[in-house]
Amino acid sequence: MEQIGASPLAEGARKVSLSRSERLVRLIKSVLNIRAWLHLVKIVNYYNYSHVKPMQVMRPSKDCRISPDVNFSNERNIVIGARVSIGSRCFIWAGPEQGRVVIGDDVLFGPDVLITAANYRFNDGAPVTKQLMDEADVVIGRDVWLGARVIVLPGATIGDGAIIGAGALVRGDIPANAIAVGVPARVVGTRQIPST
Repeated sequence: MEQIGASPLAEGARKVSLSRSERLVRLIKSVLNIRAWLHLVKIVNYYNYSHVKPMQVMRPSKDCRISPDVNFSNERNIVIGARVSIGSRCFIWAGPEQGRVVIGDDVLFGPDVLITAANYRFNDGAPVTKQLMDEADVVIGRDVWLGARVIVLPGATIGDGAIIGAGALVRGDIPANAIAVGVPARVVGTRQIPST
């Protein structure tokens, strides 16, 4: 069966490998390129306002482990408990006015988790970026585990001891010690914690 758009004589594409001297020339050109240096300034600025400055405002306890590439927005509305571990490339966005994100003690974030306490309206006109936002607090209890790529929407509440499976979309309430998965997240089990 012939593929659409394929030449009958095509052997496939080959990756171009640069010689050592070609790589050296490319390196010299990139070091001398003023646009690369200007872009570096933009990256430093972004890192400052999305991570460094928010960490100074929030002042999480020293026993928290927060990856250096976590992105915070509206940090004055974010509360982080003790011994929280936040994985790489997470986004924690509180609302621009009153929408808070409250994270309890001993919470574990996998990589790429997104928590937002605000969302744009979409029926008020165009463009969507000029519309007002609706805000609602997000509250995450103690000893919660959010798996990789979990999304938590405004107004969600996750009870103490809950586990949210990778890729889940949380809206509304998740009870304490629940195991929830899916889009939207639904409870599929209960965490059994042995008494100490």
